[in-house]
Amino acid sequence: MDSSSLRGLLDEYAELEEQLGDPSVHADQARARKLGRRYAELAPVVKTLGELDAVRSDLAAAKELAAEDPAFAAEAEELAERIPRLENRLTELLLPRDPYDGADVVMEIKSGEGGEESALFAGDLLRMYLRYAERKGWKAEVLDATESDLGGYKDVTVSIKGRGGEADGVWARLKFEGGVHRVQRVPATESQGRIHTSAAGVLIYPEPEEVEVELDPNDLRIDVFRSSGPGGQSVNTTDSAVRVTHLPTGIVVSCQNEKSQIQNRARAIRVLQARLQAMAEEEAAAKAADARRSQVRTVDRSERVRTYNYPENRISDHRVNYKAYNLDQVLDGDLSGVLDSLADADREERLAATQPA
Repeated sequence: MDSSSLRGLLDEYAELEEQLGDPSVHADQARARKLGRRYAELAPVVKTLGELDAVRSDLAAAKELAAEDPAFAAEAEELAERIPRLENRLTELLLPRDPYDGADVVMEIKSGEGGEESALFAGDLLRMYLRYAERKGWKAEVLDATESDLGGYKDVTVSIKGRGGEADGVWARLKFEGGVHRVQRVPATESQGRIHTSAAGVLIYPEPEEVEVELDPNDLRIDVFRSSGPGGQSVNTTDSAVRVTHLPTGIVVSCQNEKSQIQNRARAIRVLQARLQAMAEEEAAAKAADARRSQVRTVDRSERVRTYNYPENRISDHRVNYKAYNLDQVLDGDLSGVLDSLADADREERLAATQPA
């Protein structure tokens, strides 16, 4: 990036700082969050630029003083070694970002091949993500769920919201979780101790703060019914649960977490908008032959992104050849290792794309 573009980022940062210091800005919470995220995104760029300028200035001074005092020669050498590291760091920070990296997400987990065991594994995945969200200080909320006979989930939809004001939000960390997750273990239903393989699918969408998908009311069929799961004393007493069907695509979204039918309707439509936006982006990417990762839409054990092997306490991500023997910790929400490996691989891929052929 040329010096004029960098100066533009510094000016933008200063302007954001001034705006966030204005109490009237915080009267509009959506705007304040948007400004705060952009400010947090630019902060490491500004900090690295400042460090780079300071090191370059110190290096020039050290070289000048070294002519009179040899003791400064060693300092000059050390400063010169820091410059390439800072320049590389700045290059990484200036890579094109996913516009939804600061967004909250909607996640769906669906059981697949493996029957009841698959549903139990879907429940394990749900608990893993809920515990990871808790570690991160995020707010997770189950929007809709269909439980299996043994306490697992045939499918479950959860909303995960970040703390706000962060450059990297929930989407930045979880966007590569979409796909088929395979489990190898002795099922609770297995009487002879044989290891079985089953799978569950994870679908994940960014939930933008501002509505970007317009819905025609004529394209929606809205049904109400009585809630059938956790939700407090109002469960099974009022028709508060809502099912929204998008007629052109056949997408169905249910929500029964809220006690109010109006709240459930609003939440279901928000989830529908997120799913339609994800679908539109996938279609656009396909037409443009974009190389973005796509999420697996069928839960087939052979099309897996990750394997959870209980007998070996091993977790393997097949996209980045990641392997670790701490499956018990991962299932307890310690996803940092595998998520970092995916983020590192993505960053290296984007860096490679910026290099001349």
